[in-house]
Amino acid sequence: MIRRIIKDSIVADYRRKKVIVLLGARQVGKTTLLSELQRGKKKVLSLNCDNVDDVLALEGKISTELKHLLSSYEIVFNDEAQRVGNIELTLKMIGDLKLDTQVVVTGSLSLDMADKMNEPATGRLIEYSLFPFSLPELAANSSEREESRLLERRMVYGLYPEVVTEPGDAKRTLMTLTNSYLYKDLFAYGGIKKPELLQKLVRALALQLGSEVSYNELSSLLGVDKSTVESYIGLLEKCFVVFRLDSFSRNLRNEIKKGKKVYFYDNGVRNAVLSNFAPLELRNDTGALWENLMVSERVKRNAYGGNYVQLFFWRTHEQREIDLIEEQDGMLHTFEFKWNCKATSRQPKAFATAYPGSSYEVVTPENYWAFVR
Repeated sequence: MIRRIIKDSIVADYRRKKVIVLLGARQVGKTTLLSELQRGKKKVLSLNCDNVDDVLALEGKISTELKHLLSSYEIVFNDEAQRVGNIELTLKMIGDLKLDTQVVVTGSLSLDMADKMNEPATGRLIEYSLFPFSLPELAANSSEREESRLLERRMVYGLYPEVVTEPGDAKRTLMTLTNSYLYKDLFAYGGIKKPELLQKLVRALALQLGSEVSYNELSSLLGVDKSTVESYIGLLEKCFVVFRLDSFSRNLRNEIKKGKKVYFYDNGVRNAVLSNFAPLELRNDTGALWENLMVSERVKRNAYGGNYVQLFFWRTHEQREIDLIEEQDGMLHTFEFKWNCKATSRQPKAFATAYPGSSYEVVTPENYWAFVR
């Protein structure tokens, strides 16, 4: 069993007597983590909302009925909670009951997407995100040396749990995931009327990995309006397929102010979208894969560590650029990602002049553990 970093944080939050919500893509290990959290508990109720009976146990219930259902248990687990109609209203009522019972729910998309009442449960929930395995989680199970040995494989096949634990079946696992599970909740809750358009968009984003994305170019390529492209990318974010970085702009006139970069939460999913699992020596996108792995690992690191930061990229019209900017407590930390360990790089003079005091680091396969750990 590969231990998930956030397990201890979730357990520590039981004392706060709030509903704990664990969000993440399908197949990233939410159900397995629930099983781990269940160990040692005597009075446990487990609901799986992929089952109609368990949905009916929660859907449309008033506070008194929810109290009767939950109060006799030490802990209640509710898997795939987004299938419950008006789930945020249900969670709001549970939070208001102030039960001694600890309630933990999981969802494979942002719960506000499944919420039709627009009834906020803010203040009653503690929200966590679970991602595919992180490199430090795998290193804790083996060693950093062993994970460094497997780095090229991680860049191609990614870090989904089943891909890691069953490496001989990685291609089939990833193709099944992208064809059967990845968009399942989008079709159910997101109002997607043209599935083939969504798949073309994901492929286009996969091909532009590491590059600035133009909504105008994507709308022209796909034959739809710009607002549809933006809406679909937003839905992909809610299902934890991709995430966006905005461009950083404060001082310089020639800074690109409205640019976007789109990254995949998992390299293996990105490569499955393109049906390309070729080894690195046969690829021309190695640099983009390295950048995607490092940025996604930094997102995991910050989320699991409770680091409240904002991430950006930076580029000027003269093509000066910085791969990643991390803003925390008013400080700017900048990073460049180089697969070639011998490549040299320095912070662009224009940025250093405009933003004095910012740090700069080049992340390579020789020093990346300090960046992701």
